[in-house]
Order: sequence, then C-alpha cells, then structure tokens
Amino acid sequence: MKYLCLICAEKVMEQMSEGVAEQHFQEYTEFTDTIRASGHYLGCNRLLPPNAAITLRVRNGQVMTTDGPYVETKEQLGGYYLIEARDLNEAIQVASRIPGAKIGCVEVRPVAEDKRTLEALGFI
Repeated sequence: MKYLCLICAEKVMEQMSEGVAEQHFQEYTEFTDTIRASGHYLGCNRLLPPNAAITLRVRNGQVMTTDGPYVETKEQLGGYYLIEARDLNEAIQVASRIPGAKIGCVEVRPVAEDKRTLEALGFI
C-alpha cells in the first residue's frame, strides 16, 4: 500500500539557523538514502514556507486567490514522503524515522487506490 507522510513543524528550514538547518538537511539525506535502499521510497519533496503559497477556491465559476495558507495554524506543512509499506504499522515505523517528527509531527495517510479512484485518475 502507498502512504503519504505529511511533515508539519512550527519552524521550517528557512527559519532555522544555518548550523541547525545544515544538520537537519543531513538527517534528511540519510533518512532518504535509507528508505531508498529498503524499497519504501516512492517520492518526496520539501515545500517552501507558507508565505510563498497561494490558496485558491472556485465558486460559481470564479477563481478567488489568497496569499499564503487560508487557515492560520501554529504548525506549517513543510514537505512530504510518499512511501510503500506492507500495512499501516510498517508505514508508521518508516514515518517515525522522518527527521521532522522530532520537531513537529508527521501525518500518515493511506493513498486511495480503489477502482473508482484509479479510473477517475486515468490509471485504469
């Protein structure tokens, strides 16, 4: 099964001191190398801070945009990993090693792969 691991923290890389950020980047490099070798890795990316974001909504055919995230939260979405795991327990074990879990949280969510979803997305 595929799982999306959403990484949230109160402080993103751009808000860390150079030394702390460098150490954090190194921890991510090591973690990513480890899950690539184990076969769990499917994809990942780091996101820029919320002030680089645009939130959009379409209402009655009109596109409305707002700078940054729509909802003010203490924790910010900083990145994600898409992993392959046997089950939720294995996904939790993998996600627990994501460096951001030590300073924030990681939400582990199963990816929908039911027939109707796969058809709608053009996979079958």
